[in-house]
Amino acid sequence: MSESNNPRSTSEIASYHAHVYYNPATTRLEAERLRTWIDERFSVTLGRWHDVKVGPHDQAMFQVAFAADLFSAIVPWLMLNHGTLSVLVHPNTTNPRRDHLVNPLWIGSPLAVHGEKLPEDAAAEQPPSPNTHPIAISTEPPLIR
Repeated sequence: MSESNNPRSTSEIASYHAHVYYNPATTRLEAERLRTWIDERFSVTLGRWHDVKVGPHDQAMFQVAFAADLFSAIVPWLMLNHGTLSVLVHPNTTNPRRDHLVNPLWIGSPLAVHGEKLPEDAAAEQPPSPNTHPIAISTEPPLIR
């Protein structure tokens, strides 16, 4: 992972992933609640439940894939609503290893990620078609007059 004399452009970011980690025995219900809330509020792609380790992830998790323009809405919302769950948010560029290890944002406690299982060069993952069903839910308290 080499350094450049010039700053990198955010145009390198094709999309984002948020990996929501849980323990199947103790926090699965909390993860299910968070997933339902995401489904109701955001136009994203919710990945499968992985109750066992998968890829570079050392704990059970599900993935939330989203377009770059949703970052400013969903990430602060996750910061306030993750409960006891850890969430890894990373950009999708042409270097998945760097995306997961060098450029991520952790919400909650950071967990192990096995970078050796990720390539250093790959096509940047574009945001997939959303599979959620957002409904108009206000996240703000009602106005009291």
